[in-house]
Amino acid sequence: MRDDATSLDLAAVDAFLCARLPGYEGPLEAKKFSTGQSNPTFLLSTPRARYVLRRKPPGKLLKSAHAVDREYRVQKALAGSEVPVARMLLMCEDDSVIGSAFYVMEHVEGRIFLDPRLPELERAERGAVMDEMNRVLAALHEVDIEAVGLADFGPPGNYYERQLARWTKQYRASQTESLADMDRLIVELGARMPPDDGQRTLVHGDYRIDNMIFAPTGPRCLAVLDWELSTIGHPYADLAAVIMQWQMPVGPEGRGLAGVDRAARGLPSDEEFISRYCARRGIEGIGDFGFYLAFCFFRMAAILQGVKKRALDGNASNPDKALRMGRHVPAFAAHGLDALGR
Repeated sequence: MRDDATSLDLAAVDAFLCARLPGYEGPLEAKKFSTGQSNPTFLLSTPRARYVLRRKPPGKLLKSAHAVDREYRVQKALAGSEVPVARMLLMCEDDSVIGSAFYVMEHVEGRIFLDPRLPELERAERGAVMDEMNRVLAALHEVDIEAVGLADFGPPGNYYERQLARWTKQYRASQTESLADMDRLIVELGARMPPDDGQRTLVHGDYRIDNMIFAPTGPRCLAVLDWELSTIGHPYADLAAVIMQWQMPVGPEGRGLAGVDRAARGLPSDEEFISRYCARRGIEGIGDFGFYLAFCFFRMAAILQGVKKRALDGNASNPDKALRMGRHVPAFAAHGLDALGR
């Protein structure tokens, strides 16, 4: 099988697993997941077990992007904590095996909810699932980073200053046209930067309900997925990312809750979700939440611009979807400016 962004060298993977994974027995089959734009992800099946392989895409990549080694490290460190993660099995940083670095983890059987309206659930169940999402987020931000060996997982200093610099650089490196709203958003975020309040926690970087696996029945979360953007940083970035997602249009692309009567559906309001999170962490309240929300819109715009650039360069995992996602960059920039103005 040809080894590119949409396929896998099964013979090489089989040989690698045979030599290193206890209990592994072929023959091996692979199926690429349709999700996972940044790092192509495959379901590996054998007669006795199933695994998941997540790899860097081949080709020229932006520096520090597609960090599968960081994904592996953070999930391995969280094993046994209050933050549920899949069990990490093997990490391969040798590009010569399949053409790029990859890791293998256990396959977690459960439910992934792609739509935050949770249409597949009864009204009474929706609130419980959202509250579990809230619980896991608060637990993530209470992880003792020293105890789990992640104190060096991100540099010291003001998280938002370094993130604004990082994503501005990434955005400029993948920019395909001039966008006045994005330029203005970058400037205004710098001017509105809050002082460092001393909070330094593990952050996920892309915390959404569709990046979680829930038990086949009941609200329990079995695993949080897609840790590529995780680092040591400021917890409100994750919280604001949830609220940002909910402000998107409903449907398979926006995956938001804009215009939804949440109370009628048994879903929490933004204020209820934030209040519950603060209660779990013993926080009185959050000042200038508009900054944190605007920052999330900015970062997502920069991420989507990178997705678009990879599609144009021929390196996207799903080129058509990547181009569709890239069309939303102007909207995210505009939403960011709107959030700053609230």
